[in-house]
Amino acid sequence: MRIFKILNNNAVVVYDGPQEKIVMGKGLAFQKKRNDIVPKHKIEKIFLLRDQSSEKFQQLLATVPEKHIEVAERIISYAEGHLEAPLNDHIHIALTDHLSFAIERLEQGYTIQNKLTNEIKFLYKKEFEVGLWAKEEIEKDLGIDIPMDEVAHIALHVHTAKMDTPSMRETLQTATILRDFVEQVEEITGLSIEETSINYQRLITHLRFALNRMEEGNHFDPIDEDMLELIQVKYKKAYETSKAVSAYLNEEYGIDFPPSEVAYIALHIQRLMN
Repeated sequence: MRIFKILNNNAVVVYDGPQEKIVMGKGLAFQKKRNDIVPKHKIEKIFLLRDQSSEKFQQLLATVPEKHIEVAERIISYAEGHLEAPLNDHIHIALTDHLSFAIERLEQGYTIQNKLTNEIKFLYKKEFEVGLWAKEEIEKDLGIDIPMDEVAHIALHVHTAKMDTPSMRETLQTATILRDFVEQVEEITGLSIEETSINYQRLITHLRFALNRMEEGNHFDPIDEDMLELIQVKYKKAYETSKAVSAYLNEEYGIDFPPSEVAYIALHIQRLMN
């Protein structure tokens, strides 16, 4: 393979037959020029990105600081090993672009915020662990202490890059619905829910699976009429709260939980109230 275009010291564009590829490796392009042969022993990654993706990646590699690119690539490699799964090639664009912008904002003294950090931390534990690893790498290499809200952003990028997972928009919507649900419960009951508690985690887990069942069109488990009546009477406040919050989700997101699911959710709310 011969060099067609040098993007930076660590990345070049080559043509392998009719295919355009981006080849990366530490120092791969140092003191090289167009038409020089790419040293095979320095090749670490080869990307076959098509159309606009290739152009966008080339722009990033040519304009983003190399240290930002290097740390982003290490995070991606670690993520694939930690998750034991390949990630979509687009993460090399999305995460690098996001990370570089976040680092620049932090260097300029801006605050990074993420209202869904707690939901992301719980829903995507393995990905959040990747974010924590990234936090250490960025501090070690760049001397920048990224906040937990940025750890959550990284985790979200990693999660949506996994094969056969929902898009970033769908993933964010799920986390937002769960956040809204908890806030509505707190407002109605006057509770301040501890997000590290086991009962909070049980509620979030139940809701996530309930949302998945609705998206996939699966039926909900029925509830015995006597059990339903018992919950309505014995746990009246929890049941009324569940009804009110379920009505809110229906109005805001078009989510229509059946009576059995409203009752099961009431049991989780009751645990929180206890």
